[in-house]
Amino acid sequence: MTILSREYLVTYKASMDAIFKALNDPARRALLDSLRAKDGQSLMELEEQLDMTRFGVMKHLKVLEDANLIVPRKVGRFKYHYLNAMPLQEVIDRWVEPLLARSAARAMADLKQELEKPMSKKPDFVMQTFIRCTQDALWDALTKPEGMANYHFMANRIELEGNQLIYYTPDDNKMLVCTSIAETPKTRIESTFEPHWAGPDVPLAKSSFVYLIEPEGPQCKLTLEHYDIPEGQEGVTDGWARMMSGLKTWLETGEPANFGSAA
Repeated sequence: MTILSREYLVTYKASMDAIFKALNDPARRALLDSLRAKDGQSLMELEEQLDMTRFGVMKHLKVLEDANLIVPRKVGRFKYHYLNAMPLQEVIDRWVEPLLARSAARAMADLKQELEKPMSKKPDFVMQTFIRCTQDALWDALTKPEGMANYHFMANRIELEGNQLIYYTPDDNKMLVCTSIAETPKTRIESTFEPHWAGPDVPLAKSSFVYLIEPEGPQCKLTLEHYDIPEGQEGVTDGWARMMSGLKTWLETGEPANFGSAA
């Protein structure tokens, strides 16, 4: 049984209070609905959908950002906003999940600008979560294959070949190949994303993703950015949610957590 510290419980309560405050306004709920329908919108795009001033929209976005329900990403002169599902999933885990089978989608962008290699384009998808663990533990979990089966939602075997992580399904079929492009130790990982689950006869369509790690006291902020997701692969967002939720649970409890589908 995991015993939570008083400090953790105080932090958790403050996080829950911020979430419920953010949701207790129809304009903010409308903004979340809009980002759910189309992620990565600019302030101008969101402003056009609400009957209020730009300043009013900015105030609502700040409340949502403070609750970690949205993650901003600045590219050039523009700031884009992404829906972050992880805080809502934590609410489900606390009050709803005990009443349901463990199969709901889960989840997981901002590393300090001076610590991050900026991307020249905006991501298609952003997810962010906070994990109560050391920076070393999180880095090892993301880079060392021997522990990955403890939190991946489908792969039960992962092998490292050179700079490639190769994921295999329980029936020993290759499902995913991720090739490391660039790494800043304990801070940043940039990798390709090459799915194989459709079978050998389907042409491969690669994309890329970035992990950003930022230590914050006894916890780490982990941000995932996925770029150039091909048409037909939009479902990878659900896979990321399941994987990131398993990662958080495993690192915080030490118990394997494989949040696969309920099929």
